[in-house]
Amino acid sequence: MPTPVIIDCDPGHDDVFALWLAAGTPAIDLLGVTTVGGNGRLEHTTHNARVALTVAGVEGVPIAAGADKPLRRELTPATWIHGANALGGPVLPTPTVPLDERSAVELIADLLENAAEPVTLIPTGPLTNIATLLQQRSDLRGKIKEIIWMGGSTGRGNVGAYPEFNAWVDPEAADLVFTSGLPLTMVGLNISHQALITREVIDSIGAIGNETGAFGVELLRFFCSTYEAVEGMPEGPLHDPITVAIAIDRAVASIRRSHVDVETRGEFTSGATAVDLHDMLGKEPNADIAITLDVPKFWQLVRDAVANLK
Repeated sequence: MPTPVIIDCDPGHDDVFALWLAAGTPAIDLLGVTTVGGNGRLEHTTHNARVALTVAGVEGVPIAAGADKPLRRELTPATWIHGANALGGPVLPTPTVPLDERSAVELIADLLENAAEPVTLIPTGPLTNIATLLQQRSDLRGKIKEIIWMGGSTGRGNVGAYPEFNAWVDPEAADLVFTSGLPLTMVGLNISHQALITREVIDSIGAIGNETGAFGVELLRFFCSTYEAVEGMPEGPLHDPITVAIAIDRAVASIRRSHVDVETRGEFTSGATAVDLHDMLGKEPNADIAITLDVPKFWQLVRDAVANLK
């Protein structure tokens, strides 16, 4: 039976591929999509989620808009990587997929309540919506099978020296989720930087020959161009789809159980994830940490999903 999944995202080039991987894989039942301010302002990330499903020909999956800013902070979108509209590169078509009238938290709550089995939540942006859900609807904790989050890092960050962007945007939300006691897998920069967008990857996506693949090539080329300009990486990392790949087949990554603290107050480290990989603190583990990626298997999952779409 396919795994029921809700994706909470801030598209963002890599979020689009996470949505496509979930929608194009028979092993996943994509129940709904919610959006949050992160890579772009909420109006952009919500529009982009609708564009992603429209391009891929995905219908019947509700999309709802969520938090437009972090719990306690102002939002700083990642325009330096994703562009002014958070999806720079291609000309974006007018989306035909409608926007649900419910808020993100309302949609997630309704989907959890009506699900026949516990649901996997896959947030690929700041954890604002998920933290708000846990605060407002603690009665639904038993309906959550696990949370697989793209964010954090076991080492250096990509916003300043230590914080990773998704954690940096809303560290208070991340801290709430990590201390919730729910099953949680962290997919950080340490593993996502193994999913490099090589020229061979771009060519293989383009060779699929459908509309989704052609649109995806434009996204990947822009994404790589900004990574080269900003971080000196001509082969950019496709972070977010690794979360979905783990939901499909956990063997795609090696996992280590560990304790994670989220820094919320440091002058230079706010948003950093302090991962105690060597159990120096003796604290109870609160997360599974994705460490290494089966790169060929990952890209094959992505290609197969794109090929199954429009």
